[in-house]
Amino acid sequence: MPAHTHSPVNTTLRPALAGSWWWGFAVYAVVSLVHVVLLAVDSDLAYPTKLALMPALALAAMWALRGTRWGAPHSVLLMALALSWLGDGAAFFFPFFDDELPIMLLTFGLAHACYIALFWRYLAERPLPRWSAGYAVWWIVLVLVLWPLLGSLAVGVAIYGLVLGGTAVAATRCDPAVVVGALFFLASDTLLAFDIFVAGAPDILGVAVMVTYTIGQGLIAFGAVRFLRGRMPR
Repeated sequence: MPAHTHSPVNTTLRPALAGSWWWGFAVYAVVSLVHVVLLAVDSDLAYPTKLALMPALALAAMWALRGTRWGAPHSVLLMALALSWLGDGAAFFFPFFDDELPIMLLTFGLAHACYIALFWRYLAERPLPRWSAGYAVWWIVLVLVLWPLLGSLAVGVAIYGLVLGGTAVAATRCDPAVVVGALFFLASDTLLAFDIFVAGAPDILGVAVMVTYTIGQGLIAFGAVRFLRGRMPR
C-alpha cells in the first residue's frame, strides 16, 4: 500500500475542543453500557439498545463537530456509522433474508471501506509505520484457523478479513484514538468470528464482542472528531 496521502500531514497542534463537546460521547457511553449489561443478562431489550448505538454515536460526532464547515470527511464518517448501523440491525432492516450473516458482512465491509477512505485520504498524520505489517500476520492466522469451519462463506469471510485488516492498517497513520479504536474493532470482529463459527463458544464471548465493538467505534469517532476540529475551517 503506498505511503502517500491526498491531504498534507498535520504537524500543528490542535486547538482545544469546545467545552461541551464531550456530552454526546458521554451519552453514547451510557447507551453502550446499558446495552452490554442487558446483553449480559440476556434481556429482551438488548437488541433495541443495540440499534440505538450508532445513532447515538453519529449524534455525538455531529454535536462535537458543530461550528466546523461540513466537508467530505464529515460525510464519510457518518456514512461509515450508518452502514455499521445497518450491519448491527441486519435482521431488523433486512428481514427478507433467511440468513443475516451475508448482509452483515456486506454492510460492515462497506463501512470499513468508508473508514479506509476516511483514514487514508482525510485523517492521515504520519507515514505508514512498519509495525502495521503485523496485521497481515493476523489475517493469515485467522484464515488458516477458521477456513475449515467457514463452509460456503469461506471466501466472503476471507475478503471481509482483508478489508477489516485494511481499516486497522490505514488507522495506524491517524490520531492515536483512531489507532486504538481500529484495533478494538478488529478484536471485536475476531471474537465474533469465533463466536459464530466455533462450536461450543462460551456465551460471554458475545458480550466481549459488543464491549470491544462499542469501544472501538467510539474511539474511532472521537479521534476523527479531534482531528477534524483542528483541521476544518470554522
